[in-house]
Parts: sequence; C-alpha cells; structure tokens
Amino acid sequence: MSEKVDFKKLLKEFYNPRKSGVHLVTVPAMNFLMIDGEGDPNIVPEYQEAVETHYAISDGAKFALKSQGFDYIVPPLEGLWWMDDMREFSIANKHRWSWTMMIMQPEPVTNDLISRVKEDVRKKKKLAAIEQARLEGYDECLAIQVLYTGAYADEGPTIAEMHRYIRDNGYETNGKHHEIYLGDPRKTSADKLQTILRQPIRMI
Repeated sequence: MSEKVDFKKLLKEFYNPRKSGVHLVTVPAMNFLMIDGEGDPNIVPEYQEAVETHYAISDGAKFALKSQGFDYIVPPLEGLWWMDDMREFSIANKHRWSWTMMIMQPEPVTNDLISRVKEDVRKKKKLAAIEQARLEGYDECLAIQVLYTGAYADEGPTIAEMHRYIRDNGYETNGKHHEIYLGDPRKTSADKLQTILRQPIRMI
C-alpha cells in the first residue's frame, strides 16, 4: 500500500509555516475546487452550504483516487476575501465582502473526476452550491503570510500589521486577501484556532 500524501508536510512552506513573524513566499500555481459567494460568512446560509459542498466533493474525489492507488489527506479549507474597494476591507464591512471558498486539489483530480463526483453527491445531498463548484487554477506568485492564532473576529490588528509591512518595504497589494484554516472551529476553542493569513504583493 502506498503512503498517504500529506500536503501540509509536502508543501510545508505554504501549509505549515514558521510560527512567528511576517514571511515572504513565492507560491506555486495550484488547482482548487472553488465556490463563490457574498456577504457575512457568519450570517448568510450560502457560506455554510459552500463549505459543506467543498468537503462532500473533496472527500468524494479522495476516495475515488484511493481506489486507484493514490491516497492523500484532503487539504485544509481556504478562502479568498475582497471588496470592490479594498481600502474599505475590514471586519466592520463583512456584510459587503465577496468570497471564494476553496480546497486545493492534487494533480490527479481532473474536471472529469469532479463532474463524476458531483453527480454522486447530488444523489445524496440537496446542495445548490454543487452547481457552482468548479476546478480552477490559482497562481499568487509573490506574497507575504503570517501564522495567526486566535479568533477569526480578532484578525484585524494582524492584517493591519501585514499591510504596514507591505507599505514599509516598498510593495503594494496584488490580489485578494487569502486565509487558510488549519483548525476546526467545531472542535477547537476560538483562542487556539490557527489560520495562515496571506496577501499577494508586488514591488512598486
């Protein structure tokens, strides 16, 4: 039996970074299962449905590939967050946020496989977000990231610190605010949740 692939170990720089400080990274292009939405994730039901749909499809793809001899741990949930005017992007404006929830998919996961898995999920669950789910490449290139520990609602000062770093070092933002959720809020107290906060940048 082949060893189960753990992408948090294989791609340690991007999924298991150093515990302190702001770090520059060059992120390779990867494929993701993606679902888009809008509004405060704590309120709009579409957000929870998107998350449930992600795990249903990602788990289905994993088990399909396991039967072919490729076994892996499903990577963590991630999210892109933005507003039309990023100068107004803040916790206070959550109701105006746009978002893309996503889970990285290994190379053997193809559009054909995702289509087959979606059909299987449709038979078991009534999730409107299944129709929106897509497999798409995403390439951030140069970015900064921080490993944040604490409640999601308290990320504001850390995000502000990241943006100060960007300004002070001659960069500007070059893409959407990106979060990678290493903890499960259903099982972990809010003060111990770990999240990678990432922001693509470019030199001015």
